[in-house]
Amino acid sequence: MATQAHRPSARSLPCSLALRAGWLFCFVAISCLCVAGPANAHTPDPMAKLASKQYGEAAAATVRAWRAMIEETRALPDHIKLRHANDFINGRIRFESDLAVWRQADYWATPLELFGKQAGDCEDFAITKYVTLRAQGIPAEKLRLVYVHARIGAGNPGQAHHMVLSYYETPAAEPLILDSLVGEILPAGRRSDLFPIFSFNHEGPRAREAARSSADATARLSRWRGVLARMRGEGLDLS
Repeated sequence: MATQAHRPSARSLPCSLALRAGWLFCFVAISCLCVAGPANAHTPDPMAKLASKQYGEAAAATVRAWRAMIEETRALPDHIKLRHANDFINGRIRFESDLAVWRQADYWATPLELFGKQAGDCEDFAITKYVTLRAQGIPAEKLRLVYVHARIGAGNPGQAHHMVLSYYETPAAEPLILDSLVGEILPAGRRSDLFPIFSFNHEGPRAREAARSSADATARLSRWRGVLARMRGEGLDLS
């Protein structure tokens, strides 16, 4: 997993045809995600109440600020929603390893868990940004959670597993990348440090990706299903 000490470099280089094809291959049809909110301004937010009970008032305040940001940006253009969602998560959450936060080698947190701990790794950032953008009203077909290899270091770079969220204005468009380690939202052509592997949703990878899935990919999809199940218990309604 990429760590904060080794940030991928975002290079302003043209995207190769092969790399661009890789991003376009990572396409899935994501069905509707609805984030249930309070019926009106005077109705307590169940998610904020749960955050207060499990993590304290600071977590509840973050949930309320998150809800407010979603409502304030729901009618705005997509590019503004992307910026607000990306800045909110990157600005409020520390990048920390799962070992440091959860004492586990690989744990995928729900938005509530991420706001409760105020820290997480790449999967946690990407998942919460995805939920945020869907709640802001961005159509599901424009968003993909993408598992990648990230080139890190200089001179003799290595690779680390990493996850980002990608936004496609159209299915054939070059995606914009929302990353936990690079604050600026950049087109994939300027992220030559990232090599897409597969994308997925609550129904799993699309058929061609499923056919080539490894045991590692299967295990990660199992974690994703666990996140979805926990979300439902936290007031995030996926339907």
